[in-house]
Amino acid sequence: MGRHSLPDDAATDGTRSRPPVHRRTLAIATMLVLSVAAGTAVAVQGGLLSFSGSCADSAVRLKVVASPDVAPAVRAAAQYARDEEVTSDGRCLDVAVVARDAYKVADAVTGGTAEPDYQVWIPDSDLWIQRAESSGDGSPLTSVGNVASSPVALAMVPSAAKSLGWPRKTYTWAEMSAAATEKDTLRLGAADPARSATGLLALTSIGRSEHKKSPDDDTKVAATAKLLSQRISDTDAQVLKTLAKDDSGTEKGNPRRNQAVLLSEQAAFAHNTAGGSPGLELFYPKDGAPQLDYPYALVNEPELSTDQSRAALRFMTLLGEPESRKFLVDRGFRMPDKPVSEGVVRVAGGRAPQPYALATTEPPSQKDIEETLGMWTITVQSARLTTVVDASGSMATAVPGRGSQSRMDVTKASLLQALSQFTPEDEIGLWDFATDLDGDRDYRKKVPTTRLGDPASGGGTHRDKISAAFSALAPVPGGATGLYDTTLAAYKDAKANYASGKFNAVVILTDGSNQDAVSISRSALIAELKRIADPQRPVPLIAIAVGPDADREEIEQIATVTGGGGYQVSDPAEIHAVILKAIMEAGQGG
Repeated sequence: MGRHSLPDDAATDGTRSRPPVHRRTLAIATMLVLSVAAGTAVAVQGGLLSFSGSCADSAVRLKVVASPDVAPAVRAAAQYARDEEVTSDGRCLDVAVVARDAYKVADAVTGGTAEPDYQVWIPDSDLWIQRAESSGDGSPLTSVGNVASSPVALAMVPSAAKSLGWPRKTYTWAEMSAAATEKDTLRLGAADPARSATGLLALTSIGRSEHKKSPDDDTKVAATAKLLSQRISDTDAQVLKTLAKDDSGTEKGNPRRNQAVLLSEQAAFAHNTAGGSPGLELFYPKDGAPQLDYPYALVNEPELSTDQSRAALRFMTLLGEPESRKFLVDRGFRMPDKPVSEGVVRVAGGRAPQPYALATTEPPSQKDIEETLGMWTITVQSARLTTVVDASGSMATAVPGRGSQSRMDVTKASLLQALSQFTPEDEIGLWDFATDLDGDRDYRKKVPTTRLGDPASGGGTHRDKISAAFSALAPVPGGATGLYDTTLAAYKDAKANYASGKFNAVVILTDGSNQDAVSISRSALIAELKRIADPQRPVPLIAIAVGPDADREEIEQIATVTGGGGYQVSDPAEIHAVILKAIMEAGQGG
C-alpha cells in the first residue's frame, strides 16, 4: 500500500452536483479550502510541517453519522482511506461511520439539547436538513454536496406486478396509486412519511400528480393516506419485512402481508441482492420519480477546527472518486451527474419500457412537504379542532393584489380549502369573536365541534353545516378585537370536551391585537393557560396572525405555554397551509 497524498480541491467527476442552499455556501467552504491550502504550502516550504511519521500519530479523526442504507458504502470508503493512507494536508484520515435513522438525527439537531459528537451528517434526503434547520434552535448545518442518489418507485412481488401490466404498462403517480389501492387483493405498504423520506416523497408525489388531474379535489390523496396509515411501518427497513413471503402473498397465518410497497430503487436492489423472496419488480412513474439525494453536511462547521473542516471536505471528495463510487454502485446507488447504471436498475427490478432513466421531477417545495405532513398527521390521528375566527371590523380591510376581496373573504376561502383535507372522522367547530359580540361577551359558538361525517339537523352532514358557516362569516362593523377573553373561553371549552385518541387543538385567527380594555390581561391569560394546561391531555393553541396589523409576538407568547405555536401570514390565502403545518408540528411535539 502506498501513501496517497492527493489534491484537496474538488474531484473532476462531479460529486458536488448542485449548489448548496443552506446557511453557508460551498463557495465559502471552497475559499476556506484554498486559503488553508495556501497556508499549508507556505508551511511546508518553510519546513514547519512534516509529512513523515505514523498515521496513527498524525491522523485527523472524524465521526460521520449516515443513513443506514448508505452507511455501509461510506464505511467501506472510510476503511479504504485508512488502508491506503489517504491524507488531508499530509495528515491521514481516520473516519468512524455510525448508522442512524435520519429522523432521529433531525429531531436531535432540532432539539439542540446537546452538542453533536459528530462532524458530518449524511441523511438520505435534503428534507431532513430542511426539517432540522426549520426550528433555528439547533446546530447549524452546512450542506456542501451530494454523494449518491436513488429514485423512489413502487415495488411489487412478481404476480402483483404482472397483474398491472409490468413492465409494458406505465403509470403516473396518481394512476399507480389508484391501481395499487383500488384492487381489494392488492395490499400496499409504506414507511411512515413522518419518519421516512421515501414515504414522504412518494405521498407528496401522489398529491402533486392528483392535483394536476383535479386541482380542486384532495379526497383521493387523503384516501390513499388513510389506506397507507393502516399498513404503515416505522422505517424503510421495516417495510421490507412486511412483504409476502411467497409470490401469492397468501401464506398461512399472514394474509395481510403486502404485495406492493413504496420503496427506493436502492432498497429494492438490496432486497433482491440479499436473496429476498420473492424478488421485487419496480414501476417507475412516468411523471417523474423523486430522488433520495444523500446530502453531505458539515455539522456546526463554525466550531470545527481547521483540520476537521479540511478533512471533512477531503473525505467528501474521496466519496466521489472511482474507488468510493464503486462501493456505492455495488450497493445499488446512482451517482450524481452520471449515466444510470443499467446493472443497478436490472438487479433492483427495473426493466424497459419502464421510464427508469427519465429525468427526475423538480424537488417538492417546502409548502408541498408541509401540506403533505399536515394532511398525514390528521389522517393518521383524527383531529378535534375548534376554529376561532376574528370578526372585528378590520377584517373588512381589502387584501392588496386581490381586487375587492377583504381579509375575511380570503380567510373564508382558505378555511374551506383546509376543510377539504379532513376526513369524516375529524371533528371541526367554529366560533367567531369581536368586542361585545354576544351581550357583554366577545365570542359566540356558531357551530359545535363534532364529527364531519355526522348527520346534521335539517339534512346533510356536519361537513356541509361547517362549510356553510365558514362561507357566512362576516366582519362586525365597529367591532374590535376581543382576543384574550375569547382565547381563554375557547381553551377551557376544548379542555372540557377533550376527545381521547384524537389530536385536540384550538385554532385562533386574528388580524389584530387585543382591543378589549376590560378583558383579562395578557400576563394573567398566560398564567391561567399555563396553570390549566395538562400534558396528559394536550390541547395546543395554534394562533395565526393575519396581515400586517396582527402581533405575532403576542400570539406566540400566548400559544407557546399550551404546547402550540404562533404563526403569521401576510396573505390570508396562506392560512390553510399554515394550519396543516401547525398541526404537523404540534402533533410531532406531542
